[in-house]
Order: sequence, then structure tokens, then C-alpha cells
Amino acid sequence: MLLKIVQVIPALNAGGAERTVVDITRAVVEAGGEALTLTSGGILEEELHAAGGQIAHLPAASKNPFTMWRNVDRIACLAHDFGAQLIHARSRAPAWSVRAACSKLGIPFVTTYHGTYRAQNPLKRRYNAIMAKGDAVIANSHFIARHIIDEHGTDEARITVIPRGCDPGFFEVPEKTVDADLPLIVLPARFTRLKGHVLAMEAVAILNAKGVRVKLVLAGDTRGRDAYVLQLQDQITNAGLDDVISFAGHVSDMAGLYASANIVLCASIQPESFGRVSVEGQASARLCIAPAHGGSRETIMDGKTGFHFVPNEANDLANVLHKALTLSPTQADKITSNAREHARSLFSREAMCAKTLGVYNDLAPVLK
Repeated sequence: MLLKIVQVIPALNAGGAERTVVDITRAVVEAGGEALTLTSGGILEEELHAAGGQIAHLPAASKNPFTMWRNVDRIACLAHDFGAQLIHARSRAPAWSVRAACSKLGIPFVTTYHGTYRAQNPLKRRYNAIMAKGDAVIANSHFIARHIIDEHGTDEARITVIPRGCDPGFFEVPEKTVDADLPLIVLPARFTRLKGHVLAMEAVAILNAKGVRVKLVLAGDTRGRDAYVLQLQDQITNAGLDDVISFAGHVSDMAGLYASANIVLCASIQPESFGRVSVEGQASARLCIAPAHGGSRETIMDGKTGFHFVPNEANDLANVLHKALTLSPTQADKITSNAREHARSLFSREAMCAKTLGVYNDLAPVLK
């Protein structure tokens, strides 16, 4: 049957969940269906429109209980007028509104559990639990699937593991890195402390002190994070590393960024639910390094398709970076070739979209 799907996400700025909204929109439209996204908006709106999707704006990012309550009728009306067969929520606050809207309309409620979510107290745990209440619950890694079961007691039969898919363009990045005066490490990530910018900077400082000179580029949207970015800049200056650590801002051409890199780094200090950067880096046939926790343990095969380091350990990260930089060309080529095939076989965008549409179609009997 032709699908008419509504997705709800707080905003459409850069990020793995946001990128997946665009990918699923494109897949639904290419399959002959229609896709509507309810969101407060963002920089990916133009791309979503180009994929054939529709957008309706509402304050989906708000955690204000009154706004969340008002969003129930807004979502229900928009979904009803669109003729939605199901609604897919991708964040906690709007998920509460979506679940109530789905109940009013009598249509399935789908969630994607994107992260581990902090649960400091029973109230926060209950707030988080909405993401495990879908008629179908999508986990983007086996690590997250296990977390859902352990944290919420969700029936395993309602959980489908669907890793995020990699854009085909990353597989077209040239296999040889661009020559530069110094080896280039790129760390693409949102500017939040959890992404480990400080840890990466400390590792570069350790290498620098040992006479191993590298460049580090911190790539990501800095909007709304001015205070944190200023703190990072002060640390860079105080460490005397202004000439080797720089900020790239929001990068729309991620494939181009990877093409310039010797190493693609994930330095997150808390377990990643998946690890999109590591998958994109492997698809681009770059040496990838990530901490040995969370989804990164699934996306990178240590020593075969990339390298792991001890989480939150700057010295170990520095040692692993040095190890990667001193590989022979033959050793590096073997790892990057393995990495590209690993990404192609397990983490393609086509596979992600096909599995997600499969979840949607499995709910179709409920709609008849």
C-alpha cells in the first residue's frame, strides 16, 4: 500500500536524527507515498522539500507542559487533514503529544529511541519512557535495544534494530587523502561537552608535547553554543595550539571534509547510541577512531576497520592517534578498504530506509 507518514522532530538542524528524517522522507516519496514532517524548523528544511516532503511548523521543541498539551490537538488535526496512517516521533517532548494524538485518531504510534537519555530520578525515567511506548520501537543499535529492555522492560518483540544509514555520496570520496603540511584529524560533532572536544584537544596537546604535530578541525554548528565555543578557544590559546586547532563551523559538504582528512575522530565522553560519524568516515575510506563504548563498539571493528581507545582517557587517545598515523601505507590501505566494505554491507542508507518502511508496512494491517 502507498504510505502517508507523519514524522515529528523538535527541529531540522544538523544531526543524525534530523538527517534520518530527510532520508526516510525521500524513501517514502520514492516509493510513491507522501511524507509530512512536523517541526519548529531548521537548516534542513530546503533539503527536506527537495526530497519531496511537506513541512508544517509547530513548537515541537517545547518542553512546556501547556505547549505539549496544546500540541496534541495541533498534531491530531494536521495528521488527520494529511490522511496520516501513522505518526513517527523522534524525540521525547513531542512524543508525549504524538502518543495522545495517535490515540485520538486511532492510528499507530512509532518511536525511534535515539539515545540513552539521562534518568537522574523516577520522574525523569518516566519522562524518558515515552520513547519505549511505541506500537513499534526502533533502536539504532543493539546497544540501545538492550538499554530499552533493561531500562523500561519493553517486550523485545516490539523493538526493531535499524542502524542509521550512510549517504551513498560518502562511498565516492577518493580513497587517498589530500596531502597537507600536517596530518589532519577532523572531529565532526555538535558543540556540547558530551562530544569530547576537550578530550580531543588534550590528546593533540599530548602529541604536540612529544613532537608529533597534527592539525585538528572541530566541525559543527556553533549557534547557541557561543559560551562553550569561547571556552574551547581560550583553552586552545592557553595551550599554545592556535596554529593547529581550528573551527570549521557548520559543514554542508561532509564528504568534502572527510576527503581532506587523514583521521576521522569521535571523542564522545558518554556512550553514543550509534556513531554516525564513524560510519561516514569508514564509508569514505578514512582511518576512524572512536571510544570503546556504546554504539561505536558495533560500528567499528577494532584493528580491522578502525581503532578504539579507552573512553575519557586523553593519553590513550593520543597513543591510538599516533598508532594510526604511523601505519605503513599498506597497513592503512587494508584497514580503510575493510572499513568501506564494512560500512557498505551494514550501514547503507538504502538498508536503513528499507527496514524502516518495512516497520511502517508491518503496521498496515492495523490501518485496514
